[in-house]
Amino acid sequence: MPYVIGVDLGTSAVKVLLVDKNGTVAGEVSRSYPLFHEYSGWSEQKPDDWVQATVEALKELAAQEGINAAEIEGISFSGQMHGLVLLDSEGNPVRNAILWNDTRTTAECREIEAALGDKLLKVTRNPALEGFTLPKILWVRKHEPEAFAKASLFVLPKDYVRYRLTGELHMDYSDAAGTLILDVAGKKWSDEVLSAFDLPASFCPPLVESHGQTGTLLPQIAEQTGLSAATKIFAGGADNACGAIGAGILSEGLTLCSIGTSGVILSYENDSSKDFAGKVHFFNHGKEDAFYAMGVTLAAGYSLSWFKKTFAPGESFDELLAGVGDIKPGADGLLFTPYLVGERTPHADSQIRASFIGVDGSHERKHFARAVMEGITFSLHESVDMFRQAGKTVDKIVSIGGGAQNPVWLQMQADIFGAEVVALENEQGPGLGAAMLAAYGCGWFASLDECAERFVKHAKSYQPNADAVAAYEGLFRIYQQVYGATRGLNAELAAYRH
Repeated sequence: MPYVIGVDLGTSAVKVLLVDKNGTVAGEVSRSYPLFHEYSGWSEQKPDDWVQATVEALKELAAQEGINAAEIEGISFSGQMHGLVLLDSEGNPVRNAILWNDTRTTAECREIEAALGDKLLKVTRNPALEGFTLPKILWVRKHEPEAFAKASLFVLPKDYVRYRLTGELHMDYSDAAGTLILDVAGKKWSDEVLSAFDLPASFCPPLVESHGQTGTLLPQIAEQTGLSAATKIFAGGADNACGAIGAGILSEGLTLCSIGTSGVILSYENDSSKDFAGKVHFFNHGKEDAFYAMGVTLAAGYSLSWFKKTFAPGESFDELLAGVGDIKPGADGLLFTPYLVGERTPHADSQIRASFIGVDGSHERKHFARAVMEGITFSLHESVDMFRQAGKTVDKIVSIGGGAQNPVWLQMQADIFGAEVVALENEQGPGLGAAMLAAYGCGWFASLDECAERFVKHAKSYQPNADAVAAYEGLFRIYQQVYGATRGLNAELAAYRH
């Protein structure tokens, strides 16, 4: 049977999935690599560590019992966004990669805002945030001029791995959208942005669609991995775009709710002119000529993990959440805001911190647990609410991650979002999306949508309960007031944090 491979290049590890024509995962291998924090706020990795780990994982996957490596037709990629890899004229990195979660570039963000003004949101559709790529480029030029002088062009993490497998340099639109250099609607590198910072067009790699073939395996890589040198290699996409593909978010009205350490609300968009005023991210999708809007809650699943670690360290999550489903919406008048590490959407605020509001003597631990779950979901609903205010239809939400493991939480999501919520039978995330891009690129399907019909399998569906929806609508408006009411207090308290 023919197979494709999805390579998911994450921050802590690379995971490779072997998927057959029915969308069944036939094999899975992961390899980790180190993360370097030389100074506070810095986050770096060695690009060649990614390559070594990927090659080793592919070799182990191809050698698994019952797998004929000659039947593996294509490979595609999902990658951590925004990370800067600067290459010299020989294609070698001039320094470590600076990652998406590196926060050293605040001054460069202000420089970008001053230089571009209104053009920033008009062209790139996103605000200047420390995680994006352009601020990192400016930081290296300012602070490491000798390294920057050696740099001929930049790529993003997965693009470097693919380059080392094929010898060809490209970048897909979905990952390029996270650089602050792409004209998102025009699908081209922005001359305005490049000229504003005196960067030549040659500094950017050629752009390609996510399902576009970018070469075949180099002979030496084929030998190292045990794969055929004729294996087709496809561009792939940003991790969030591939996560959306892997969840079947490929048409208007479909939205993804992903609750991991952080939380993401991602909604499909086919109109490049939709204006969210920079309050949510707006990126090119991995599906051709499509886009997605995305809001982020920084401490989603982390809030519940923190609560468990602090108040129930010896218990399982099932034990922690016992009895939560018996409590009515609103946790008997107790609200939680999940600002444990600051917030991203809709409040880009590094100083805001979490609150429990409305505590009284009748509240038990289960009330606090329910309030944490509701607060996380309220935070995600701020993005859903903004999407609707901008005219988007949000009537079906695919829920993945930790929030999809608990039936009470899935029903809570349906009630707070006021939409149908569905879980997936076999959740594989961005790696499956990458495999789907390879399957589409190999010609197995006429479209990504057709591929999703085969590969993406829905499990149980949760419908909103009218009474709970009404209760949560009132509670949500109260929740939205907590940020403004506590912002000044938290700014003053910052002086006392260690």
